[in-house]
Amino acid sequence: MQLEIVIAGFGGQGVMSMGQLLAYAGMNSGKEVSWMPSYGPEQRGGTANVSVVISDKEIGSPVVSTPSVLIALNNPSFEKFEPLVKENGIVLVNGDLVEATSNRKDIEFYSIEANKLAEELGNNRVAGMILLGAFIEKTGILTKDSLIHALTHVLGKNKAHLIEVNERALMTGEKEVNGLIAKQQ
Repeated sequence: MQLEIVIAGFGGQGVMSMGQLLAYAGMNSGKEVSWMPSYGPEQRGGTANVSVVISDKEIGSPVVSTPSVLIALNNPSFEKFEPLVKENGIVLVNGDLVEATSNRKDIEFYSIEANKLAEELGNNRVAGMILLGAFIEKTGILTKDSLIHALTHVLGKNKAHLIEVNERALMTGEKEVNGLIAKQQ
């Protein structure tokens, strides 16, 4: 299995960190991975996106021009990347910031109110982790444990106290996407 993922949003939303977590988790799971960031000079508040490829086989190129998965954290990112998603692809959006919906019938579209759910968890900075939880639940490419292990590495000892809320965020995303899938059936 190979997934080409684009995560996109405003600088400061954790786009790069989300990509790094996926790359570390994939690498620690014995998969081939690539991680390629892209952002303008105005990092915080400007647009940012990262391409991640996770595969069971060698990766030919880190360039993702037609992603199989899009995680969009804001409207401009959704509008830019949604038309590029492959047929039978998956689009996950932060429904609190992405007002648009997809009219495409050849993709799976899931809108999760990640900001609201993060506030309910007591930390508005875990909205991205909620979407990553939905991503791993929907695709099965990685496990929650692999992401938690990667998060431990990325955060280090100084921020170890954030592991628990991030784990709850992953579980929230899993639950949310399963609820949306059940509604569609």
